[in-house]
Parts: sequence; C-alpha cells; structure tokens
Amino acid sequence: VQLQAFGGGFVQAGGSLRLSCAASGNIRSINTMNWYRQVPGKPRELVARLTSSRVRYYADSVRGRFTISRDNAKNTGYLQMNSLKAEDTAVYLCYADVTSGGNLYPGQYWGQGTLVTVSS
Repeated sequence: VQLQAFGGGFVQAGGSLRLSCAASGNIRSINTMNWYRQVPGKPRELVARLTSSRVRYYADSVRGRFTISRDNAKNTGYLQMNSLKAEDTAVYLCYADVTSGGNLYPGQYWGQGTLVTVSS
C-alpha cells in the first residue's frame, strides 16, 4: 500500500487549495483518513480526521475553514482548505488506516508530504 499526497502550492492569504491523498495497492478498505501538518521546530499536528463511519474531527485552528472528505471508489481522501492564513503554511501529510490484501487487520500508512505556502 502506498499513499501519495498532492495538491500543495503557493497561495495568497484568503485563498483556497484542495489536497488529495491517493491510496494504491491491493486495498480492500480505507478505514480512517487523517491529515497532519508539520512546521519545522514544532510537533506534527493533526489537522483533520474522517473515520469509516463518517465521524469528522478538526483541529480548532482549522474548524470552519477546512473540510475533509473521501471518495471510497477512488481510494482517495481530500482536504479542502479555504480562507487560508499564513499560519497554515506547512508540509501536509496524509495518514490512513488501510485494510489490504488478505490481511485480517489494517495497517497504518503515511504518504509523503505536500508543501502549502500561504503568503500574508
């Protein structure tokens, strides 16, 4: 199983970006999809989570601005980011709980990061 995150870029404050996290491999189901972000010198922060039962979690700093979603048919998760602020600048990483192949239990996988830069 591999996760590939993409969609980052440079945007002015107030703008929007949509990140995607595509899972590939012999996937049976993606259980929980998470988006984290990392700023140098700071702990990795959980930004948003979407469970298989459609329960959503958002960090206080992004609630009301970011929306997490998924397309199970495409094995892809998304993070729609609106009203971006300079403090949202970070490397964004996806992390998913995936059941694959003939495995009984799910495994946990990280995608590579995608850089989001917001200019003030």
